Amino acid sequence: MTTFATTPHQANSGLRVDLNAAAAVERNARYQADTVVVRYAGGDLTYAQLDDKAARLAGVLAAGGVVDGDRVAYLGLNSSSFLVTMLAAFRLGAVFVPVNFRLAEAELEAVLNGSGATALICEEGHRPTADTMRGRTSLARFLLVDDDTEAPATDAVGWEAWSPLLASALPVAGVAAKGADDPAILMFTSGTTGKPKGVVLTHGNIWWNSVNVELRLDTRRGDVTYAAAPLFHVGALNSFVLRTLVRGGTVVIRRGFEPQACLDDLVKHGVNSMFGVAQMFAALARVPGMFEADLSGLRSVVVAGAPVPPSLISLYAEHGLLLQQAWGLTETAPFATHLPAERTLDKIGSAGIPMPFTEVRVVDAATNRCVEPGERGEIVVRGPNVTAGYWNNPQANQAAFDEDGWFHSGDIGYLDEDGCLYIVDRLKDMIISGGENVYPAEVERVLSDMPGVTDVAVVGIPDEQWGELVTAVVSVDDPAAVTVETVHAWAAGRLARYKLPRRLTVVPVVPRNASGKLDRVVVRRLADEES
Repeated sequence: MTTFATTPHQANSGLRVDLNAAAAVERNARYQADTVVVRYAGGDLTYAQLDDKAARLAGVLAAGGVVDGDRVAYLGLNSSSFLVTMLAAFRLGAVFVPVNFRLAEAELEAVLNGSGATALICEEGHRPTADTMRGRTSLARFLLVDDDTEAPATDAVGWEAWSPLLASALPVAGVAAKGADDPAILMFTSGTTGKPKGVVLTHGNIWWNSVNVELRLDTRRGDVTYAAAPLFHVGALNSFVLRTLVRGGTVVIRRGFEPQACLDDLVKHGVNSMFGVAQMFAALARVPGMFEADLSGLRSVVVAGAPVPPSLISLYAEHGLLLQQAWGLTETAPFATHLPAERTLDKIGSAGIPMPFTEVRVVDAATNRCVEPGERGEIVVRGPNVTAGYWNNPQANQAAFDEDGWFHSGDIGYLDEDGCLYIVDRLKDMIISGGENVYPAEVERVLSDMPGVTDVAVVGIPDEQWGELVTAVVSVDDPAAVTVETVHAWAAGRLARYKLPRRLTVVPVVPRNASGKLDRVVVRRLADEES
């Protein structure tokens, strides 16, 4: 168990406060035991049941050798088991490693090895992949979730079914006390542009993001939040879910996002808060009766992870629903900026203003000096919600943090005269065509509003004459109606000529990762195949 060293004058300063979310859940189990904390098709849980199950799993893990500081991995879709595993790890002072269930075998092996996890809790659907690498990792314990009707499991050689272990386990009494600098979660970046990096999120990072959210958004005790975006992504987990557990509210968990089911849940459960990416809200808007449904309880709707078409924001606003844009990364746990609800329309397209306890600047990437309002540069962030660093990766830390502690995001943006941030693109995604800088996200925003286009990605393809050609990969309603010529006709008055796509590739689905971000590696491959 962690202990805190203090000097006498710190005794009443609050510096010794325990920030472990598992302690808050244990407290809620004591004072509101019968409140339903998890609504899930595989079985609802009260606070008492959630805390007891986490304490029992902690006992199982401890019996297998897991101690303070060890890593415990979870591989599976959204479920109550995800939360139980996280809280059990926290209870022991271990670090929780939520694994992207969409990873290929080599990527999964890299994450498990990179984390040094010694225990893996897994769902049946992902067990075969985990089996292929069990001898090539540090894993010593393999537990299979077998009590979830949404993820039926069968006996498997080399795996321990967790339900009989939980039933007979001695619950771990008490929760390891954790301070602001103690690691809580090891979350790996998506890795679509290179090898995934392990981002260390401390208990303090989690706490301060929650404080930022509470000061900026309309969240309340007892709120119902909706979780259909993947919980292994920091946006879904730490926007509302973790804070809801701490504050005594209810989390409606769905294994994945399905538009009609989402609408039904929002109405049935009187959902108050929700995190999602733009594609989720675009799909939800197409559900018949969406804007006639009673969504009066929905106060805080955050959309992030990828650029949001202004037309989508306007559509929701016309029906009294304000999509609140935010910007951040895994490294900022997740929010660095947020656009207040009341500014949704007059600052449409903006990612908002810095969160209350977070500093945000835009600097010249070469000199690190702040640029003037309206001038583009790299976005840098500093604050208690910013990661402590990358796991066992001093080179990445040196590249990401400057000597004054600013985290360099790699995103390009600008601040307007009112201090509102606008995201332009990723620094490394910029296209140089004929000597001109073209930012793919700028072109994507324009094309996403084109009638008939359902999704779009823009990349640069090598070209002898121009250096790179601006190339659009799109999914459309009618392939015959969207051509290079119709795209030019639509965008000509909205974009400079050198920004217009020279090539167009139509695909059934534009590749995105689980965070809703474009998978530009796959997009470039699709564009290359058509060139």
